[in-house]
Amino acid sequence: MMTLDGFFEGPKQQLDWHNVDKEFHEFAANQLNTVDTLLFGRITYQMMASFWPTAIESDPIIANKMNSLSKLVVSRTLSTVEWNNSRLLKGNLAEEISKLKRQPGKDIALLGSAVVLSTLMEADLIDEHRIMINPIVLGDGNPLFKKMERKHKLKLLRTRTFKSGNVLLFYQPEKKNSAA
Repeated sequence: MMTLDGFFEGPKQQLDWHNVDKEFHEFAANQLNTVDTLLFGRITYQMMASFWPTAIESDPIIANKMNSLSKLVVSRTLSTVEWNNSRLLKGNLAEEISKLKRQPGKDIALLGSAVVLSTLMEADLIDEHRIMINPIVLGDGNPLFKKMERKHKLKLLRTRTFKSGNVLLFYQPEKKNSAA
């Protein structure tokens, strides 16, 4: 999720601006069915790990999926991860993800985690961006796309508009040596 002005979280990691409803929850559940691994940076992991294990009654479908999926956590500071099916990645992120992508299985979903996103974009390891634009301008917050070493051109694959005003954009990175 991202605001119109490019933030994936507000100041002090606020997420109270997320525009979610029944249609969004159905989308989220369907999207989680297409993945077998979730990838997080430390901060996003800690936020998710503090919420989803306790959300069984308020959001049982998403909570069960979030709690049961395999989770990889990128961190230089954590020594352990406690959330069900979580594993800590301490080595070279690009190498680890490249190896994982070569294994059979479903997709890997990166949620939030702007620093991890930047690292994987620079290594050309993102196959598709799915960016949900919320119709709100915060004016301040944490940008989804951090400082990049180079320009990254994206090709729009499709869009989906939600009744709430959210717009989902599906982009594919253009290869840096592409003649197109």
